[in-house]
Amino acid sequence: MAEFVLAEPRDLPVGPIGRRGMGQWGVGALIASEAALFGYLLFSYYYVGASALPGWLLEPHPPMWPALPNTLLLLASSFVAWFGEKGVEKGNRRQALIGLGGTFVMGAVFAAVQVYEWSVKAYGIGTSSYASLYFTTTGLHMAHVLAGLIILAAMFGWVVWDFFSPRRHIVVSAGILYWHFVDAVWLFVFTTYYLTPYLGFAR
Repeated sequence: MAEFVLAEPRDLPVGPIGRRGMGQWGVGALIASEAALFGYLLFSYYYVGASALPGWLLEPHPPMWPALPNTLLLLASSFVAWFGEKGVEKGNRRQALIGLGGTFVMGAVFAAVQVYEWSVKAYGIGTSSYASLYFTTTGLHMAHVLAGLIILAAMFGWVVWDFFSPRRHIVVSAGILYWHFVDAVWLFVFTTYYLTPYLGFAR
């Protein structure tokens, strides 16, 4: 009987079905560790700013242009990414490509605008502790945006080559979850560096 069981051909497992699997847990652990890193940086800003002398805040009224439209663009990209993920889940390749491609373009525009914003700042990373915190935090976020763009480009190509199916798409779900994380982190960064000065913090 044992020999019959061993000799009987069976289909090999090809991975988890749906969005549940070890890959999802791995991305969750990555997000938790990266969120802690951003938490430390933002805590440093509030800690130093709360005890700093007047004049520490180099931009008491940070310009909302182009930062605010750029923020809205990044937030909108999360909805476009969700649209693309649903396309994969439904087996609609056109919807998936529009969603993933659109998210990539929106993320690339966000990155380009962020680089432009850096270039017009009147201070550099070594000007003061405020400048160092600003460029370190936004620069780290930019690194995550670039990683997200690489992930989106890879998923776009895999959809073109029909690597996913409505049953097996954990890679897409994990990649889109990472992009949502990148968007959520920027909300905290934007609130900290662009909105709290208007509320009187560190003036």
